[in-house]
Amino acid sequence: MIEVAPQVLALLTGAAFVAGFVDSIAGGGGLITLPALILAGAPPVTALATNKVQGVFGAAMAAFSYGRAGHVNLRGQITPALIAFWAAICGAALASHLPTGVIRAGLPVLLIGIALFFAFKPGLNDIDRAQRLRPADFMVTVVPLVAFYDGLVGPGTGSFYMLGFVALAGFGVLKATAHTKLLNFASNLGGLVAFALLAGPWWVTGLCMGAGQLAGAALGSRLAMHAGARLIKPLLVVTATALALRLLMG
Repeated sequence: MIEVAPQVLALLTGAAFVAGFVDSIAGGGGLITLPALILAGAPPVTALATNKVQGVFGAAMAAFSYGRAGHVNLRGQITPALIAFWAAICGAALASHLPTGVIRAGLPVLLIGIALFFAFKPGLNDIDRAQRLRPADFMVTVVPLVAFYDGLVGPGTGSFYMLGFVALAGFGVLKATAHTKLLNFASNLGGLVAFALLAGPWWVTGLCMGAGQLAGAALGSRLAMHAGARLIKPLLVVTATALALRLLMG
């Protein structure tokens, strides 16, 4: 059963293409798809659930593209991805019991901080720097914390993963982007599992939008690998700022 009119479905699929493109480079694709779903008539919880359905496709394509090009060892990320998956399930399961309104109120400040960090921090390029957190410590602290947030609230998850990889793991910008995608896929999938049980996603709409996500993510990741930090940094600044403004407007 098609949940929306064909012309609306076409517009949503186009929005998902743009979101997949942006998300594969800098994160923040939900800034596009979530409002689009709500404008299409989806109740807020249904919109969140459907957004997870379509989002897993873009994250999976981006992770595959970066992995195939050798920018990330996907097998080496299996354990962090499993942690992200379960942490996101916990976050989504507790969404109705924790003060998400308080978290959303502080989120714009954090996103503006991320935008300023990437805009003005000197020396941010594709070259790795000294790590401030060992990989094992990063895996058991930053990964579950961001993934839990992804299941609980969602917007800006890619930006938070990016900040962690650059500021704490010492990764260059392109390498950080590549390592973000499998974790983003895992936390998206965990959120989807929980939301599928608690809410009713628009499955047909979500799958059609997923096709748009696949195409957009394939194009975006290809451009990111070609341009590196020259493309990723400004787009990350723009998307983080736009998401913060969108949240401030309500």
